Amino acid sequence: MKIARFFFCFVVSLSFIPQAQADELVHFDSASVNPSPFLERKAKEQGVALPSPQATPLIGYLTRPPGNGPFPAVVLMHGCGGIHAHVKEVWPERLVSWGYVTLVVDSFTTRNIENSCKTYLPDRVSDAYGALDFLTKSGFVDTRRVALMGFSAGGIATLEATKIEGNEQLMDEKFRAAVAYYPVCAPLESDATVPTLILNGDLDDWSPAERCRQRVSRLSGKGPPVELHIYPGASHDFDDEAMIKPKTVFGHVEEYNAAAAEQSIASIRGFLQKYLAN
Repeated sequence: MKIARFFFCFVVSLSFIPQAQADELVHFDSASVNPSPFLERKAKEQGVALPSPQATPLIGYLTRPPGNGPFPAVVLMHGCGGIHAHVKEVWPERLVSWGYVTLVVDSFTTRNIENSCKTYLPDRVSDAYGALDFLTKSGFVDTRRVALMGFSAGGIATLEATKIEGNEQLMDEKFRAAVAYYPVCAPLESDATVPTLILNGDLDDWSPAERCRQRVSRLSGKGPPVELHIYPGASHDFDDEAMIKPKTVFGHVEEYNAAAAEQSIASIRGFLQKYLAN
């Protein structure tokens, strides 16, 4: 009888253990960038009116740990092929288990875009800051501890959003760290505005690691640290288990690499703990 009573109480207690809240569809706007003082001055001198900044309505997928917070958070930016389960489900589940709120930004649905693999969508930087603005107003996010993390084209947007010459300087809210999975680096860019972790495979024929080596080689040494991890034998999408069977997409190889994935995940966890600590 005592064993049965204990088992009953154990089961009942388990039913009240708070669980991570499931993905919630949320709506927010991309950040509207006001003209810089230089552009405003030039427009005034030339007697022309600058166009009003426009925001784009967006949707996203919000997941958060149990409790009221405030929690650190990570904004996730998908690749050029749109949102796949790897970004929408696997990474949010992992990050929430580490204690982070996650917001996956959908840059395509409201723009009626299927993919941007043959073009570049510069508006995604504004999307990232729109997501950051949404989180800062949520009440359950510690606005001092929000990172930006992107995959492939989302990694490009991540680096663009946190480069010293970019629109970051025009934004009221700032990210505190950045993680870019297999981005196409701009070799001529120099410093970042936040600590940055870049993850590449040495066999990636879509996002060549050499371009990121060149980017890191140009750092002044005076800015935030930029770490570059290059994994031997790894191709594009090396952290996505859906790519266990290699695929060729737009002429490029995508393939999961268990060793590289495991190492990169551990690196990201340590990186976020370091730079989003209280």
